[in-house]
Amino acid sequence: MRHAMTRQICLVPALFLLLLTSSPALLAAEAPLEIAGFRLGADITDYPEIEYTGYLKEMVIDDWHGFKKGFVSYGTCAYPGQIVKLRMKYEDSSKEFYDLLLQKYKKKFGKPDEWNGDAFGIVYIWKWMFTDDNGRRVSLTLQHNLQNQNENIGNIVKLSFPEREEEERLCFIQFCEIKKTPEIKERIQQRMKPDWDYMIPR
Repeated sequence: MRHAMTRQICLVPALFLLLLTSSPALLAAEAPLEIAGFRLGADITDYPEIEYTGYLKEMVIDDWHGFKKGFVSYGTCAYPGQIVKLRMKYEDSSKEFYDLLLQKYKKKFGKPDEWNGDAFGIVYIWKWMFTDDNGRRVSLTLQHNLQNQNENIGNIVKLSFPEREEEERLCFIQFCEIKKTPEIKERIQQRMKPDWDYMIPR
């Protein structure tokens, strides 16, 4: 009886060790690497049917006169090469610096026209709207966020021509439609159909 108990006791650590050593392989086999037909680690050229539908091109700027990073977006269709949108992230991400910025913005541009932040004091977004000397609408947004991962983190300023951005989008869509052959349109219709093999990671 004692020998049987000893064997059982010895088997428990051995079994645990077996599970421990085999679990990484099991985890690796179960790790999802693909969704919507795209696989992590694959070369982008493996997907020739991808349509590059970015209607604006971006230039990235780092460490720029008090800004940590910035994105300068310019047109490709209606206003090729013309800057239509600026998004800049300040080096200082603190709420104290945001309050200082807001004070200076209000002094220069007056009271904001819109509040687009949340009701919980997590994301602060104040917006001003202007019309320049050429009759173009100008949108100015000052944003602070340190918690909501779905929004840009830090202190962000956005400056844009909203109508021109929309014109760029519509121009690009029209240009893409003109280039589509009947065969391409048929392939698009086919790939629009839901497919569980594509919708669940694997």
